[in-house]
Amino acid sequence: MSTSGAWFGLGAGLLAAVLFGVAAVAQAHAVRRRRTATGGLRSFVRTGLRDPLLMAVVAAYLLGFVLHAVAIWLLPLYLAQASVSLSLPVTALASRRLDEGLDTAEWLGIGAITAGLVLLAYGSGEAGQVLTTWWFAGGLALGVAVLVGCGRLIGAGGGAALGWLAGLGYAGSAIAVRGVGWPLVPPMLVAAALVPLFGLVAFWLYSIGLERGAVTAATAPLITAQTFVPALVGLLWLGDGVRPGWWPAVALGLVLAVGGSGVVVQDHAR
Repeated sequence: MSTSGAWFGLGAGLLAAVLFGVAAVAQAHAVRRRRTATGGLRSFVRTGLRDPLLMAVVAAYLLGFVLHAVAIWLLPLYLAQASVSLSLPVTALASRRLDEGLDTAEWLGIGAITAGLVLLAYGSGEAGQVLTTWWFAGGLALGVAVLVGCGRLIGAGGGAALGWLAGLGYAGSAIAVRGVGWPLVPPMLVAAALVPLFGLVAFWLYSIGLERGAVTAATAPLITAQTFVPALVGLLWLGDGVRPGWWPAVALGLVLAVGGSGVVVQDHAR
């Protein structure tokens, strides 16, 4: 990959992070001002289509997703997810508009997450090739079904738990993007169809989480899940690599990001 292509991919990922961070706060405002709580996926889609603010949030997410997809195609999945995950500080700053100020512990948690993501970015190696088989496409389809089932079971849970599930949904969407290439073959078409489906389920779960808890408390686990799950899948199954000698830094980055997410969630739980 050329240096210019890498910088272009990184720029796309960072711009997507800004869009995602601001959209998260707007999404929280949209779902909290509704008179009825967010219900099942079908009713959520039906009512959401009539909400102009929620549709504006969807438009911002779609633009961010296009930029995110560019980053995924041009960068290792490690780095693409790390760049987009820097939306957490943006969300934290924008959440002040909802009178959700952050204390010292929460800022330290966000700092730990950011530091962990930077280590992950520097430790990332070359991106793997597009890989789509029927086993891959079938596994993704099963993942969507399991995610919807878990969302129904945990629907009465707190914002953090729903944030984790939403993060897994966005992780599935990112992984599915890596299964789409050219020339198209039938399994790739399945993977392409699952990209927006994963995103829709994640958007639904995140909306419920934003109703139940603070924006940062729901977003921190989402960011962690959507970063590290694709990173591990890319490393173990999609051919992504780690720079020689950088395994300890990657491991430390994982500890920092997961630990920072836990700090943010626990501080809000008090």
